[in-house]
Amino acid sequence: MGTTADRFKAAVEAQELDALDGLFTEDVRLYSPVKFTPFEGRPMVLGLFGVLVRTFEDFHYVGELTGSAQTAAGADGGSADSTVLIFRATVNGKEIHGIDLLQFDEAGRIKEFTVMVRPQSAVHALGEAVLAGLVEDGLVEDGLVPQG
Repeated sequence: MGTTADRFKAAVEAQELDALDGLFTEDVRLYSPVKFTPFEGRPMVLGLFGVLVRTFEDFHYVGELTGSAQTAAGADGGSADSTVLIFRATVNGKEIHGIDLLQFDEAGRIKEFTVMVRPQSAVHALGEAVLAGLVEDGLVEDGLVPQG
């Protein structure tokens, strides 16, 4: 069956959103490079992943690092088992290099998720595409990303 990170990676690469549901805590927080405050709660995070799998082209993981790291002060601020997944993808013709930082609770579910991408032009393209997808899916109103 593998670790939570292994199952997450396989689900994302296969675009199997149903397989993600049990991997997140109910109160998961996703920190995005295109929004200051986190996306909060499993329904919102799963909805965001629905947008992301449609937005990214040629998405694939190219590396993995494991260890522990302090969680955000807004959560519990403690140290958590963590995995960094390194990825490559394209959005609207812009090549993206990025990492997904997964931080786990005691049961091994993802409680915090941080995405970092580069370069700036790709961040901008990603932000526009994600916002359009969130609006299309009814996850935000009037084109405004919820600020937390």
